Amino acid sequence: MENGKLWKILLVVLCVLLLGSVGLSTVALIRQEKANAGTAAFIKAQNEANAENAELLRSLREEEGEEAATGEDDVTIGGQFVIRSTLAISDAYRSGDTSKLSDRDKETLDMAKAVLDEAVTDEMSDYEKEEAVYRWLTTRLHSTAGILNVIYTGNTENDNPHDVLKNHDAVCVGYATTFRLLMQMLGIECKVVHSTDLGHSWNMVKLDGEWYHTDCYMDSDNGEYANFNMDDELCASSHNWDRTFFPAATGRKYNYVLNVCEELQNVRDIPLWLVEAMHGKKCVISARFRDGLDEAAQTEAVYLTGRLEEQLSGDKQYVSSRWLLDEKGEYVLAFQIDYYEDQTGETEIDPETAGKLEEILDEALNKYYSDAFSEETGNESETEPELESEIESEIESETESEIESEIESETGIAFESGTGDELLPAPGEPAGRGK
Repeated sequence: MENGKLWKILLVVLCVLLLGSVGLSTVALIRQEKANAGTAAFIKAQNEANAENAELLRSLREEEGEEAATGEDDVTIGGQFVIRSTLAISDAYRSGDTSKLSDRDKETLDMAKAVLDEAVTDEMSDYEKEEAVYRWLTTRLHSTAGILNVIYTGNTENDNPHDVLKNHDAVCVGYATTFRLLMQMLGIECKVVHSTDLGHSWNMVKLDGEWYHTDCYMDSDNGEYANFNMDDELCASSHNWDRTFFPAATGRKYNYVLNVCEELQNVRDIPLWLVEAMHGKKCVISARFRDGLDEAAQTEAVYLTGRLEEQLSGDKQYVSSRWLLDEKGEYVLAFQIDYYEDQTGETEIDPETAGKLEEILDEALNKYYSDAFSEETGNESETEPELESEIESEIESETESEIESEIESETGIAFESGTGDELLPAPGEPAGRGK
């Protein structure tokens, strides 16, 4: 009998424990769903902000009476660089018939073919071919070594594949049209995209049926993948374009930011992880979190990323962050770091020459300011010492007047013109009273 009661008690305890476990699991699931919803709302807000900015730019241009440029080719960027089609060259390469090409286009084709022979192999996938061309363009155009060792004459605009491949120098249009030419020669669908303000151009490339943004110009001289194979939302953090004309870039399989994703324990690992990446001069990093992103973690992550962007951005680099969704629907934090310090290397000069140039600058600037002062006063006959004396007198007078006014407002002492004895109160008067 007692054994029967004991079993019943044990059964009740087990049921309570089981129900408690189920209840806790349910609560955990509800909390996780709320956390996911919160992060999703944050990402949605980012995307809506990007869309609103794009719409605002279009509206501003319409108000200014500018016609929206909705074509891919024959669009002028920066008021002088024209995006021109090179389809005839890529078609000639794929068909083997160059009879209809001009001598200039034939030369372009020969140089482009040499790039592909050096950078690409038949065994590569389309993605690997695209990456190889990206690496070549972002690291080799300014090199004096290799297959295209020529001297830049400075007589060309370098906004087209011929000049880019011949001179190893390019504006954004040159990068974009050269990348497109090489992609089309490889049979990979590619477009040249331009910003809504007609100030910049880059590419969209189609891999396995999905589009990606790639900006070789922005990554030139480093090849660090900061602008390689981005989806629309990542690209929109630094670019703007007419999304009603160009195809949507929603690809994630070859999205570089997602492919280099690391795993952190929790959001409090973010600061040290970012700093170590910057010490290694990394341009793009991303991470998931093993502990997940509940509501508290989201709050901490937003706070930390904002403070890191504020504290680490400056004259030498700019730090920005974004939240993304990977193929599995998991949330990923990505940082992009743009470094600026290397851009000053070309202006280095030896101290002796710098000293001589400073003397020349000083002489010219002294004359400029002296002449400007003479024109203002209308007194060109005054000598330099007289001018200096006059300026010093004016400064002293203004300074004394300002001091007197400040003391008067703070103490109530009134000043009159005189020898300065008025600073002292009259005998028997308390300090701080005026006459």
